[in-house]
Amino acid sequence: MRSYVGLDIGTTKVAVVIAQPDERGALKIVGVGYAPSTGIRRGVVVDLEVTVQSIRIAVAEAERMAGIPVRSVVTGIAGEHVRSINSRGVIAVSRGGSEIGADDVARVVEAARAVAIPGDREVLHVIPQEYVVDDQAGIRNPIGMSGVRLEAEVHIVTGAATSARNLEKAVQRAGLRTGALVLEPLASAYAVLAPDEKELGCLLIDLGGGTTDMALYYDGAVRHTAVIGLGGNNVTHDLAIGLRTPTEAAEELKIRHGCATAAHLSPEETVEVAGVGGREPRPIARQLLASMIEPRMEEIFTMVYREAKKSIFTDLLAGGVVLTGGGASMDGVEELAERIFEMPVRRGVPRGVAGSREAVEDPRYATAVGLLLYAR
Repeated sequence: MRSYVGLDIGTTKVAVVIAQPDERGALKIVGVGYAPSTGIRRGVVVDLEVTVQSIRIAVAEAERMAGIPVRSVVTGIAGEHVRSINSRGVIAVSRGGSEIGADDVARVVEAARAVAIPGDREVLHVIPQEYVVDDQAGIRNPIGMSGVRLEAEVHIVTGAATSARNLEKAVQRAGLRTGALVLEPLASAYAVLAPDEKELGCLLIDLGGGTTDMALYYDGAVRHTAVIGLGGNNVTHDLAIGLRTPTEAAEELKIRHGCATAAHLSPEETVEVAGVGGREPRPIARQLLASMIEPRMEEIFTMVYREAKKSIFTDLLAGGVVLTGGGASMDGVEELAERIFEMPVRRGVPRGVAGSREAVEDPRYATAVGLLLYAR
């Protein structure tokens, strides 16, 4: 039986999810693996051997749970090096009788792809948005239609060639084959967005440890993607410095007691902060903790908002904002996002899979599950 494997190599974690089709054809989760990640910084490999070791640990854990070996994986890619543009291509229909065929669609997409890209970058995705047949716009599948002129609007995602090669090299050294490299917010969208949200328009924000990724959808197509070089690790660093506590303790504080909206907390509620160098732990108000988290989260959301405003569809997003990734689990993050974006906000967890769903019903696994659905 064929297996599908999603590999999410993040700044703070490596997550592996294995799935197989059940008797009805739906994907069933059969294995989940997780390992801390320290060889990635802002989506880019900075220590190859450490990254390889993290991949091996996570894959071995998933293999033990599934009882099957892993050979090929679909891998997520992110990082500040990722860029995206929208492009248009035009061709004359070549078939007799002016009937548009699959070869015409392939040619017009290739024509739209023919944009000037620097030699140190490579194309990760060319995603059709819509087609135009003889000035009739909004067509999703022109095959079989009649026309003499065919146009295509596409979304092109590029990344630094060296970053992509180093990611693939880490996967190969772990004994695996890379089936595809997929932009992480696009993968997450497969797992957490409903079809009507893509139709009405929505903004997906994946709050990761090293980066914050975004994908904007409207009329069923992706219109804009971007990667912001700030994430949960910046919040952790702020807490470690501001509270004079070890980084590990700051991370634990953020996960267990963090809140993105200080105004909602009682001044009487306290948490314990570990001291540096063996010093005694001390209590602080949880509201103080939140007052350190809120400005950084507000900065991240503001940067995403500015990036989203580059698209002409930003003011038409009736589906609102969907938050996913590890940072989406923090208390108060939805309320803060609603204040910044002035839209309805919800937390997105993976859907569309069966089996051991409870193991992946967490925003942290959105990318890994989405990679499975993308591979399908």
